[in-house]
Amino acid sequence: MNLSFHGATRTVTGSCHLLGCNGRRILVDCGLFQGGRELREENEAAFGFDAGSIDIVLLTHAHLDHCGRLPLLARRGFRGEVVATPATFELARLVILDSVHLQLEDARHHGHRDGGHRDGDHRDGNHRDGRRRDDRHHEDVLYSMVDAMEAIGRFGRAAAYRKPFELAPGIRATFFDAGHILGSASILLEAQEHGRRRSFLFSGDIGNVGRPLSRRPETPASADVVVMEATYGDRRHRPYAASVDELYEAIDATLVRGGNVLIPTFALERTQEILYALHQAIARRRLPRGLPVFLDSPMAVSATEIFRKHPDAWPTEIGPVFAGGNDPFDLPNLTVARETSDSMAINRISGGAVILAGSGMCTGGRIVHHLRHNLGNEKASVIFVGFAAQGTPARHIIDGAKTVRLLGEDIAVRAHVHTINGFSAHADQPELLAWHNGIAGVRQTFVVHAETSVMTAFAERLGTANLHIPELHARFEV
Repeated sequence: MNLSFHGATRTVTGSCHLLGCNGRRILVDCGLFQGGRELREENEAAFGFDAGSIDIVLLTHAHLDHCGRLPLLARRGFRGEVVATPATFELARLVILDSVHLQLEDARHHGHRDGGHRDGDHRDGNHRDGRRRDDRHHEDVLYSMVDAMEAIGRFGRAAAYRKPFELAPGIRATFFDAGHILGSASILLEAQEHGRRRSFLFSGDIGNVGRPLSRRPETPASADVVVMEATYGDRRHRPYAASVDELYEAIDATLVRGGNVLIPTFALERTQEILYALHQAIARRRLPRGLPVFLDSPMAVSATEIFRKHPDAWPTEIGPVFAGGNDPFDLPNLTVARETSDSMAINRISGGAVILAGSGMCTGGRIVHHLRHNLGNEKASVIFVGFAAQGTPARHIIDGAKTVRLLGEDIAVRAHVHTINGFSAHADQPELLAWHNGIAGVRQTFVVHAETSVMTAFAERLGTANLHIPELHARFEV
């Protein structure tokens, strides 16, 4: 049996781990590297294995850094089966299609800056050489809509939590609720080869205990080999309740100044969690009932509909809220912006509004336009409630940059900047340690999905024998 690592090695994004056993090649996640534009080369690089040789892909959850290279895998020859929980299938479909859309939009934008035709040119949608307008951008994207649909067409068996099933002859899989986002899982693989048995536990992303829309992470009783994330392995999170209060206080202060509140949000889980927090505040009269709130992310709107379809996956405390006919994601003065024209209209609002828009790391999406209009306003606030990778505009702003480059312009940062990490969907150091320590019989541990300094700090704190921090494409015989 062998285990190799092809992403999220000494970095946070791009999760991709390959297990070879009993004649089968099983990939756990196939995620996109996210961060600065320099990561494009990493995404375009060879996987480190033959895509056509992969029999099965197991998805731990639907975040882009765990499923975002599936279309590229299909483009390069993958014709096997993708296995995930039902909610992960629904969300991954949404995330993948949105990824294609954003890549095409980004290619168009850079094409225009480089002197290409503008969208208003050639109203028949064709170029003078007869090509469709969108076709000229395909060479600038990682994969096409055809590749995305091929990957989605590979979605196969749906896994239920805590119900073992035969993945392939001699290989059994069990999915456990990771408590990270809707449908997220830690995956236990039990394999037999040449009379030897080994069990492999892939953590996926482990959830932060105590958040209102996620259940407590589960772990199996034992495993021989553990591959675990350590995103926040060097720190403690601020308690959730204190983080919610900090959010309310930042909104209050911004309303008093007369500015807008911008919240760059990830469409999955974080948007729904912020909507829930605002819903609770308005219900308790902590924030004004008439507070204008704009949800400016078509993907987040669709994701919220998927969340509404799976109340059985939420903590038991949320059930009664729905049962009373009180939608926890609805607000008295909520405006949903699906169309581009609706998004543009928001920029005419000079103050007094809360604007939730993607992307969470400000690498693209509609938040970039809102930042362009508000970041230079000292009355406004930008509230970051999620992880920001190195090299992203969000990280630059968080780290105190005086200017940030957006849409080809250098924008001054005069708005108030808040970073609230208690909303994180990732476990902090004590929770990660408790998760690992709850598993009996561990012989080897591989730490992934964190920056190098964080991995090192976590490994020292864990103090486990036979611990590895693998490099990209490293291979281990087990």
